[in-house]
This record gives sequence, structure tokens and C-alpha cells, in this order.
Amino acid sequence: MKPRTAGSILVCLICLSSFYKKDPGVPVQQLTVKAPFNMPRINVPDFSRCAKFFITDCGAVQNDQQKTSAAIAQAIDKASKAGGGIVVVPKGEWLTGKIHFKSNVNLHLDKGAVLLFSGDPADYLPAVHSSWEGLECYNYSPLIYAYHCKNIALTGEGEIKARMEVWEKWFARPAAHMNSIKNLYNQSWNNVPVIKRQMVNDTSHLRPQFIQFNRSENILLEGIHITNSPFWTIHLYLAKNVVIRAVKVYAHGHNNDGVDPEMSQNVLIEHCVFDQGDDAIAIKSGRNPEGWRLKTPSKNIVIRNCTVKNGHQLVAIGSELSGGIERVFADSCTVVDGAKLNHLLFIKTNERMGGYVRDIYASNIKAGKIDLGVLGIETDVLYQWRTLVPTYEKRLTPIKGVFLSNITASDVKFVSRILGQQERPVEDVSLKNIRTGTVQDKKHIHENVKGFKAAE
Repeated sequence: MKPRTAGSILVCLICLSSFYKKDPGVPVQQLTVKAPFNMPRINVPDFSRCAKFFITDCGAVQNDQQKTSAAIAQAIDKASKAGGGIVVVPKGEWLTGKIHFKSNVNLHLDKGAVLLFSGDPADYLPAVHSSWEGLECYNYSPLIYAYHCKNIALTGEGEIKARMEVWEKWFARPAAHMNSIKNLYNQSWNNVPVIKRQMVNDTSHLRPQFIQFNRSENILLEGIHITNSPFWTIHLYLAKNVVIRAVKVYAHGHNNDGVDPEMSQNVLIEHCVFDQGDDAIAIKSGRNPEGWRLKTPSKNIVIRNCTVKNGHQLVAIGSELSGGIERVFADSCTVVDGAKLNHLLFIKTNERMGGYVRDIYASNIKAGKIDLGVLGIETDVLYQWRTLVPTYEKRLTPIKGVFLSNITASDVKFVSRILGQQERPVEDVSLKNIRTGTVQDKKHIHENVKGFKAAE
């Protein structure tokens, strides 16, 4: 082999230097989060030294959806190609269609800025790789979508808002819609490739998520206000290293969860305000064969210092949990007095899910009246799926290690209701220093539970 000369080595070094300067990417900071389990540090992208790309410099015009949509896409492309950048949406109302992230981009809304998203489903085509209630498919693009992205952020004091005229009509679930999701379930069960599960047609009407971070990592969502949503509001799907901080969500439509971490890991949700038509935070990991196929549990999730104004649950676990859910910690949260709420913590599954639930913690939570109770665990929750498809394969869900402490509420129907299965009892549930006002029913309603402890 011919030896390299000093000159050739220098040329190689220059080439390598040029390569790394071309796309260095955005640096990340590591955030340490306290939890009652071994919580990995979370990588958070740092855009403090990045250049700004104003959408107005790329041709955005108020009241012109086409020009503004094109300008946002162009600014995102420029910021990504620069190796990192901040796409700035200035004060004012800006009409837009779908927004697709690229790596190393921070979409930043200045105070007084409003991104008003089109309500025309055609503006969210072509279909993208997404999911519907735990089943993968090609569907309308989420209004804000990131796919295989790294180092991304959505920040600022502005607002993102969805027009709802069409989506509201799609809230109904007529026979055609139900048949479509039945077909999707059967496609998943039969391992039909996801690319062939095309759900955009005249009958499916599968509403898109507002925000979906899909197979992406190192994500920051901070400060913004979110108003309305066609479906789930913030969907973390196979995402890793996520911080959601000081976000305010108002969405009272059908299936309007606040945040849905699904098969996602290393997540911090803090100082957020939720005013929801469904669960404030719903942790999931795929439905039936999808969760078994992808084999990615949701884990290492911390929720702290959040406020719930309305919602079904502060934290829901499931019912889509076939990939498993573990190591979740909700701490120092408040449910305002007068809020509509069913449970503080609700774990729900059924005989088809499989998966597992373990090491779930909640502490230092204050609530007013709760329609049902502090803790609910139910193992026969099927909703519309009970009559849509039969049980092709029975897989029970082991639930073990649920720990609640230092919780106050006013009136409740019960403190805990745990309905386990005879073949698979719920195990190791601990309630410590749970204080409530009037208990309308029995304090503890239990079936098939092992290792329950309650202490003042």
C-alpha cells in the first residue's frame, strides 16, 4: 500500500473539516430529572446560538394561506440546511396548512403571533405515516408533523389554533367510519404492510392529530398556547427525549387528550395547563398486534407542577398499552376546584391488550371534587372495539406496583376502585396519606387484588 504524504493527509483533514462544518447540528443540553426510579437524563436541543429565519423574508403574507404555508416550508428548509436555525413567526394572524418539521429547526412564535390552521382536509394530503388509536396507517397529515427528525423545537408566546368546522362534523362515528377502523384493525392483525393501510377516503374520516412527533428525538415544546384540535392534541409517537414545558392547551372536542406519549421514552411534562375534552395526559403503547410488533414500551415519564382545569383524568394509562408502560411519575400537580374529572389516575386495559403496567407513582396532588375516585384500575375497558371485532387472541395485562401518596381531594365516589381479573390479579398497590372529603360509596371497591396497602 502506497504511504500517504503529508499533503494528502492535510487534504483529507480539510475535507473532513468542511463536512462537519456543513451540518454540525444543534447542540444538546442534558437535563437531570428527579424520580423514584432511575430516570435517564434528557437531551434538550439548544438553539440559543442559531440564526433566525423570518417567515416574512420568505414571502409570508397575512390572509394568504398559500404564500404563508410555502414561506414556512422554505424557512424550515433553510434553517435545517444551515445546520440549525430558528424559524420566526412574527406578531399577527397567519393562515396556514400543514407544517412539516426538518431536523435542527426551532419553530418560534413571537408574542401575539397566531398560526391559524386550515380546516380543509385536502390541505393535509398526501397521506403520511401516522396512526389512529394505536394502529399504524397512512392518514391525513397531522397539522404539525415531524417524522424521523432530531433536535427540534416549537416555542414562543404565540398561539397555534385549528379551524374546526369540518373536524367537528367528523366527531360522529357513523357505520362507514366504524367499518373503516374495523378494517384497519384486521389489517394490523394480519400484518398487512403499513404502506398498504391507506385510510384517506370518503368514509374513514380519521381525524389527524394536531401535533405529532413521530420517530423523532431531542424535542422541546415550550411556552405556546394551543387552541382546539381535530383529535389528540400533542402526540408523541415512538419519540425519545422530550420536554413539554409551560404549554397551555384548550381543546374540548371529541378525543381531545392533551398529551399522548405513545411508545415514547424519557419525557418530562412540566408547568403546563390542560383544559380538555378528554384525558389531560394519556400514556399509551400501541393496540394489540401493533404494540406486540413494535415492542417499544412507554417509560421514564415525569409529569410535574401541572394544572388541570377540565378533563377525564389527570393521568390515564392505556387503554392502548400492548407494548407495555412503566416508570411513570406524576408529582405536585393541581386539579382546580370545579373541574370536571373522573379520576386522578386511571389504568385501563382489557383481555386483548397484553403488554404490562408497572412502577406507576403519583404524589403531592391536590384536587377538588372528583366524579369517581382518586385511583381507578379496570381490566375490561373495550369501548367501541367490544362489538367491532372479536377477541382473536387473549392476552391479559399484568399490573404491578402502583404507589400513591400525599393526595387531597374533596368529595369522591370512592378512593380506589380496582377491578382485576381472577386469572391475573392486580398486585402491589399502595395508598399513603390520601385525604378526601365525603366518600359517597365504599372507600375501596376491589376485585382480584393482591398486596393492597392503605395507610394514613
